[in-house]
Amino acid sequence: MNTMYCSIHRRHIMFSRHRLKLFKCFFSTVTSEEVSFDSLGKQLKLSTGQYAKLADSCVTAQLGDTSVMVTAVSKARSQSGTQSFLPLTVDYRQKAAAAGRIPTNFLRRELGASETEILASRLIDRSIRPLFPSSFTNDTQIMCNLLAVDGVHDPEVLAINASSAALAVSNIPWNGPVGAVRLGRINNDIIINPTRKQILESDLNLVVVSAPHNLVVMLEGSAHGILQPDFLHAIKTGSKQCQLVIQAIQSLQKKVGKPKLALASSQEQGEGSTTSNESASEENVFSKVKCLASMRVRQIFTDYTVDKLSRDDVINEIRADICDKLQSEHHYDDINNAFSKLCKEIFRALIFETDTRCDGRTLDQLRPISCEVDLHKPLHGSALFQRGQTQVLSTVALDSIQSALKLDPVAMMTSGVKEKNFFLHYEFPPYATREIGRAGSYGRREVGHGALAEKALRCVVPRDFPFTIRLTCEVLESNGSSSMASVCGGSLALMDAGVPISEPCAGVAVGLVTRPGGENEELDYRILTDLLGIEDYFGDMDFKLAGTKKGITAIQADVKIPGLPLKIVMEAVMAACQAKSDIINIMNQTLAKPRVNGAKSNWPIVQTLDIPPHKRGKLIGHGGMNMKKILLQTGVQITMGEDDHMQMFAPNQAAYDEARELIDTLLATSSEPQLEFGAIYTAKIIELKDIGVLVTLYPNMPPALLHNSQLDQKKIGHPSALGLEEGQEIQVKYFGRDPVSGLMRLSRKVLQGTTGAVKHLEPKEPSSTEQR
Repeated sequence: MNTMYCSIHRRHIMFSRHRLKLFKCFFSTVTSEEVSFDSLGKQLKLSTGQYAKLADSCVTAQLGDTSVMVTAVSKARSQSGTQSFLPLTVDYRQKAAAAGRIPTNFLRRELGASETEILASRLIDRSIRPLFPSSFTNDTQIMCNLLAVDGVHDPEVLAINASSAALAVSNIPWNGPVGAVRLGRINNDIIINPTRKQILESDLNLVVVSAPHNLVVMLEGSAHGILQPDFLHAIKTGSKQCQLVIQAIQSLQKKVGKPKLALASSQEQGEGSTTSNESASEENVFSKVKCLASMRVRQIFTDYTVDKLSRDDVINEIRADICDKLQSEHHYDDINNAFSKLCKEIFRALIFETDTRCDGRTLDQLRPISCEVDLHKPLHGSALFQRGQTQVLSTVALDSIQSALKLDPVAMMTSGVKEKNFFLHYEFPPYATREIGRAGSYGRREVGHGALAEKALRCVVPRDFPFTIRLTCEVLESNGSSSMASVCGGSLALMDAGVPISEPCAGVAVGLVTRPGGENEELDYRILTDLLGIEDYFGDMDFKLAGTKKGITAIQADVKIPGLPLKIVMEAVMAACQAKSDIINIMNQTLAKPRVNGAKSNWPIVQTLDIPPHKRGKLIGHGGMNMKKILLQTGVQITMGEDDHMQMFAPNQAAYDEARELIDTLLATSSEPQLEFGAIYTAKIIELKDIGVLVTLYPNMPPALLHNSQLDQKKIGHPSALGLEEGQEIQVKYFGRDPVSGLMRLSRKVLQGTTGAVKHLEPKEPSSTEQR
């Protein structure tokens, strides 16, 4: 029995050792590597091989004590047909634990993505998407996890660089790497990757993402009316600094980078994937579609009298006709993709051939613009901005400062902003593009467009404005550049509401179409001012720029090709600046300056109530009942303000007058005669307490405390030691009221051994001044 047991035990030990060897063999293939470089005294570290070894790749980026971990995973899709887009998902999560905090929601755990996380995810997506090969259509997910935040360094730029490094060292086909930096400007000096404190002092907050050879891939930022030459200088500086990040990522890629999947095999690696049974190749399908549809597509793109709806209807009719004719020979998806490719080729070729766009405009011509303000009298401010077939209704609501938007703890730590008294909500209902969809919901696109328009207008809104401003921009029609139309409409609505903005703002989108030049020739391109929806769809760039007549306040550049030369970026900035100046001239014809405060009857009112401390209890009431009563009856909010004063917010003048009457009534219910400092009065004892006695000097007076220390020159432990009784009258000396609590200061012991005239108080009606 013992021999059998020993044999089994030996076999178990040998099997365990064998498993341990396999485990060590697997993980020995994953090496941990780290690269770092210094940029202006700041060290950026990129490391891999320590975390998430089962993912296609995982890279951790660290700057100071802020660390971000990024993983990249890609899998082939199991579906038939050809897919024409890249299903890329980017998720950025900043967990409360990274800042040493606990979530404040009911479950005390991270829930859905916050607005800050959505904006960071979009920032990363736009930085890496242009460099994926067009034929790569695998499901790909980038997950960014904020491990630690020190409240000094920016985690978003770290996440972009870590995502670039994760894709570079993985086997996922990608034409990177890219590098990212954030730029600030203080006293006309450019700051590379500024700290949180420096960003708050800076008049520029710009993220630049570049590929090798100074090709710009993505731009996003805000500024305080920075001039065009200074802005262009910042872009050049940022692109140059990005090359240092790219060199570090390339160094890491040489050490641990995996061989990239071949595009042909990467599409066939998933289980259950099916191959097309059609004998014709994609080129054969395209040639058939081109033969059947080329002339009809050219005709509709050169008919300058049709609008968006008519053009879309004709294109869809041609598409349906071609699919009916070829569906017996080829798969529907192949026909559809070939037709879309044909439309794109013809659309772009016509721009190069004629220098005229599909709606008949020249390359730098704006669409017709019209503006209206003060659309509805009950609104604090409203404006309707129409540019071509893009229409935006902007409305302004002014509320108390207590309605300011509060940020979550992690967002406060990374941005340094606790609350916002100005915020913009962008809404894009389905009817804006003649579609049917769910009403009331908003997605990442709405959050991103609203944040861009908010950046454009924030710097012209006064920081010390006494109200919270909610600007709502609802897109009623959309045919391109609705976010920049929201900037224009929002600026008009703010001025209509009487918000004293420093200057009017406008925004415009600039597009781009490119084609390869000949041998030893540069890239041929055309820049399109005031982008149409179809030009955005078939073009290579969506370059949004907003600002005042002289300065730039916001920018967002989405590029669809693997980077733009700086020359094209500079020309796009100059074209956008000229266009926004022309738009502001048109807007000024409707409303050039903010209305005077209070010009509208529904203008809200903020007043400081100078109420003595001893009367505040009457206004507040037990448990705040009096203030709640005023709020329910009049809609007026009363809160404690700064310097120990009370603030009253009224939605309009009528509500203010009604609330003021209620306040005067509350404070005038009990009259108070004027007491003379240092005078002697007769006080009646109402109640004995351990610490003293409660006395009144006149009828209906709230009892005042006469402390034991002020009853007698001898030290006593209880008023009964002096033979005092309830109802007994004593003489006291009045020393005014405490400046903080408002309580009366009375003394009996100062009268012992002295004599003086005793004053008798008679009840009298208080004057109107005393009531207040």
